[in-house]
Amino acid sequence: MANRLQQTIALQTKISPQQIQMIKLLELPAMQLEERIKREIEENIVLEEEPDTQSDGGDEPTKISVDEYIGREDDTPSYKARVNNFSKDDKQRPVYISEGRSLGESLIEQLSFRSLSDEELTIAAYIVGSIDDDGYLRRDLGSLSDDLAFTRGMDVSVEELERILHIVHELEPAGIGARTLQECLLLQMPERNLDSKTKRLAHKIISSHFEAFSKKHYERLIARLGCSEEDFKEAIDYIRSLSPKPGNLYTEGGIDTTPYITPDFLLDNSDGELRLMLNSQGIPEVRISRRYKEMMRDLVGPDGNIKAEDKEAVQFVKSKIDSAKWFISAIKQRHDTLMRTMQTILDFQREYFQDGDKSKLKPMILKDIADRTELDVSTISRVVNSKYIQTHFGIILLKSLFSEAMLTSSGEEVSSHEIKTILSEYIDNEDKRHPLTDENLMDILNERGYRIARRTVAKYREMLDIPVARMRKQI
Repeated sequence: MANRLQQTIALQTKISPQQIQMIKLLELPAMQLEERIKREIEENIVLEEEPDTQSDGGDEPTKISVDEYIGREDDTPSYKARVNNFSKDDKQRPVYISEGRSLGESLIEQLSFRSLSDEELTIAAYIVGSIDDDGYLRRDLGSLSDDLAFTRGMDVSVEELERILHIVHELEPAGIGARTLQECLLLQMPERNLDSKTKRLAHKIISSHFEAFSKKHYERLIARLGCSEEDFKEAIDYIRSLSPKPGNLYTEGGIDTTPYITPDFLLDNSDGELRLMLNSQGIPEVRISRRYKEMMRDLVGPDGNIKAEDKEAVQFVKSKIDSAKWFISAIKQRHDTLMRTMQTILDFQREYFQDGDKSKLKPMILKDIADRTELDVSTISRVVNSKYIQTHFGIILLKSLFSEAMLTSSGEEVSSHEIKTILSEYIDNEDKRHPLTDENLMDILNERGYRIARRTVAKYREMLDIPVARMRKQI
């Protein structure tokens, strides 16, 4: 077959770099947006952070202009992120955080007080470095032996590693360096401290009957151990007092693991009137530097001609100013999109936001908000992803406001939040000796008029982090 050239016409949808930038900014929560703006200021020489000046309380945010900068006498307006969110008396006070030692540093310090040779100390430090945040040693000793051979040139047998690991097991917090949950619990109740009948029985349960204990086969265990139900209950209570994650017992360096949420929206409820604001505290206000604007005017003559030796400089500054304008415009568009979406959610769930009663949450999906805002569903998804709103009844994750609609026997639509609340109430009040199965819960909900299948009950129970009936069983 002979080769030949042929022209074809095809339609393609392409996203411009500016649209990609807008999408990425839209996804960022407040804290990450602050970092992103500061990084852009560092990378783009024409962008600068506007000095923090007090503005009149009734001023509206300045309109962003993206007109051509050549020939204009006024400065390119800056993006105003603060929209009367704070009073003039508010001051941003520095927060000083003193970070303690990490768990690994604490373990290394404890090892230094042991009578160990330099080689043993090196091996012990390597084991400590392999312990995860929960306090477990997840890697097998064979792999650690290979790593030591490749990285340190040390020929260490598995038996030697086992011996050094026993030394690590003696460190604080108790249970550190365990390889399994069973070993972790046993390390927290050493045989030398079994000074009571309860502790001895608990040790026997974990050491000899761990599988039956983990599956909560309590009646079978009581029969095997030949103990009374009261003694068995005391032993189980003692086991529950132990920590399944020994790494969490160390708190000196726990600042890093403490969750800290910065809300993206602020909701004020004054006498029943809801007022929504975008939280922009700490987010820099950016503008195009006047110095580079004047530089462009100097390089471009009154007649619009540019000297040959200045063309490269003009092109460079022009590209940076264009990039800065697109960035400022994208932030402004992000502000408008977030406020537009959140206001729609607020109007949709107004009864809930009045007092925070979850039973008043209406069924709401992303498409409901997309239809009302005339935005795409993917845009709404990006807006609510990892975003929080601070209300008078707490900080709420926006995603948690969305729920499926369930039909009652009367044909009325209710939110899945209502079903979850009912499930939680029945499980909290159930007989712990005979907990309710998913089948029982389904029957209860059907009797109350909620059309729901057993697999849906199981799905909601898992979403609430509630274990199956067998694992909720108590004596």
